[in-house]
Amino acid sequence: MLVDTIEDKKGSNIVLLDLKEHNVFADYFLICDGSNERQLSALADNIAFDAKQKANIQMLGIEGDSAAGWVLIDFGDLVVHVFSPEKRAYYSLEEIWDRAHIVMRMQ
Repeated sequence: MLVDTIEDKKGSNIVLLDLKEHNVFADYFLICDGSNERQLSALADNIAFDAKQKANIQMLGIEGDSAAGWVLIDFGDLVVHVFSPEKRAYYSLEEIWDRAHIVMRMQ
């Protein structure tokens, strides 16, 4: 459902990582790109809204800022990372968690 939201708002490079075997604070990371500050903000806002309205998933918190190029949305077992392409390359979460199972990858 959140992947549909990302696609609807033209987010790209969507990856879902399964982290359950790695004893981290979340079971899954959903990572995507937005091409500019306005799109990052729209993605983050719509992900939070759709999670609550369409799936009754409560957001626990949101960190970061679209102007900084990274917004993190915490849903407990799922953490969504909305990046600018530059910040995504810089932080390279997929490389840090390279042993995690890739559940899904969409360009």
